Amino acid sequence: MDNDRLTLMSDIELKNVDSSSPLMRSMGKYCGIGSGGEFEGETVATDYGPVYVIKAGMPPNSGKPYILTYHDLGLNFASNFQGFFNFCDMKLLLQSFTVLNIHAPGQEEHSPPLPDGYVYPTMDQLAEQVDMVCKYYGVVSFVGLGVGAGANILSRYGLMHPEMVDGLFLIHPTSTQASWTEWLYQKMNIYYMSAGTMVTGAVTFPQSVQDYLMWHHFGYITEERNLDLVNMYRRYFDGRSHNIRNLSMFIDSYLKRTDLGIERGDQERNLKCTVLVLCGSMSPHVDDTVNMNGRLNPNNATWMKISGCGMVLEEQPSKVFEAFRLFLQGLGYALSSYERRKSDRKLNQSSDTYGQCEIDLTAANQVHIVENPIPI
Repeated sequence: MDNDRLTLMSDIELKNVDSSSPLMRSMGKYCGIGSGGEFEGETVATDYGPVYVIKAGMPPNSGKPYILTYHDLGLNFASNFQGFFNFCDMKLLLQSFTVLNIHAPGQEEHSPPLPDGYVYPTMDQLAEQVDMVCKYYGVVSFVGLGVGAGANILSRYGLMHPEMVDGLFLIHPTSTQASWTEWLYQKMNIYYMSAGTMVTGAVTFPQSVQDYLMWHHFGYITEERNLDLVNMYRRYFDGRSHNIRNLSMFIDSYLKRTDLGIERGDQERNLKCTVLVLCGSMSPHVDDTVNMNGRLNPNNATWMKISGCGMVLEEQPSKVFEAFRLFLQGLGYALSSYERRKSDRKLNQSSDTYGQCEIDLTAANQVHIVENPIPI
């Protein structure tokens, strides 16, 4: 028996090792694709104060197409997008794009307090800041990737400057002004954050704010969810990486947002680019996404729901990536470098897979995202 086992082991040959960089994730350090293995940050001056921009993918002067991202409440590039961009397939795709990750004023990691007397920009003014960032980097057009409040800001920009936006990939967007329930909850959060800072000099969030941010991003948490991920964000939302005053000002600006004013059938006052509205089935914002999709023109809008998650970029990165890849492909980006390397990786697995890879790639070139809904 031992001789048979030794003979069997001697016949085993390691055919292929597909090496890749480990996923680097830190809430306090920007790690990933960039010079020296890190994302590069830069402060850009605007008419409404400086904004911090993280560059990823290819350098801005590389001639590659642009992707612009904008984060949600209580998050920034590190906590909203870094994990997704370090997802193995996304890292490969980023070699075909230049990515600019825009922070709302004072929302980057360990941001210093905004100056006394600083008037926080309105949502429309935050959208104008996006235009100033585009001019700074010489962006002619871009694909937008926004989450929550960031999705609302990029939508406003798309309405203001339709010639600049090739497409919008919006996660948990809202098109309406704040409801009375949201207004009450947010006003209480702003009060507790301001009172705690002034009276105690606290550097952590009040418990009510922590609970609200967890609900805002994850929805209702069940035993089937990724509890390690949930606990990581629960610790993150204690506020030690945030400037409480800065965040309270951003929340107040989002709370005072105006309605986007879009109506289905109104070609003039609507988004003219291709739009994909995506939500997680466990998110508290599903109804908001359905409402917004119902107001978009059906010829250029798609609604998608991913099951079993609320924070889709973290809980289901592979499904979001596939939707994003097809979305880019629908905009006319062939992603030839990505597809070639992906097919090469499949080819190394077995000589019999070549024909199948060729069929898959041919079929992928014919995929078009269609309107409601896309099952995942």
